[in-house]
Amino acid sequence: MSEIVRNAIEKEGVIAIVRKLYGEPLMKLGEALYAGGVTLMEVTFDQSAPDVLPKTAAAISELASRMKGRMHVGAGTVLTVEQVRTAASAGAEFIISPNTDASVIRETKVLGLVSVPGAMTPSEMVVANQTGADFVKVFPSIDLGTRFLKNVMAPLNHIKFIVTGGVTLMNFEEWLRAGAIGAGIGGYLSDKKLIEAGDWAEFTRRAKAFCDIVAKVRG
Repeated sequence: MSEIVRNAIEKEGVIAIVRKLYGEPLMKLGEALYAGGVTLMEVTFDQSAPDVLPKTAAAISELASRMKGRMHVGAGTVLTVEQVRTAASAGAEFIISPNTDASVIRETKVLGLVSVPGAMTPSEMVVANQTGADFVKVFPSIDLGTRFLKNVMAPLNHIKFIVTGGVTLMNFEEWLRAGAIGAGIGGYLSDKKLIEAGDWAEFTRRAKAFCDIVAKVRG
């Protein structure tokens, strides 16, 4: 299963990031993004919530069940081994973190899931890769820029990078041409105002626009 998810990430290049969204609105967003071609969704752990484990697990489980066979659902902002196990039990297929934590990476791989830890420096990137990460998330990418990614990839061209933080329709193509495998996209694909307005068609349009960029760059 992990190989299927790895291939999907490399092929599709778009991971929708969803924060603090649960129940039917989350289900509707999943359906809308899928209609636009997005097949990867990251449901994040809200670390400030006292009931973060059961709440996130329920969201992942419900979304994975609703979208089964159509979309790969993963967990984001995963900071502990306990959260890795909780996400795995709920049906998550990949684990994404904002940081590099060897214990989180190892547990992710032990459970047969795809590992995507976050890193900001070359040292963190190498440690993440050597510990077993499938991809390394460059975070926060907006503060580092495409020039940074190009420079890092010169010596570290064996590592597959995903960029997250400030990726939009305006700069996504630039990131892909700089060498990123794909991107984690939050605000544009989970806009709270659009969700409140129930404008699911706009989410479908935006999802398709991101997917079209991937197709354009990769031919």
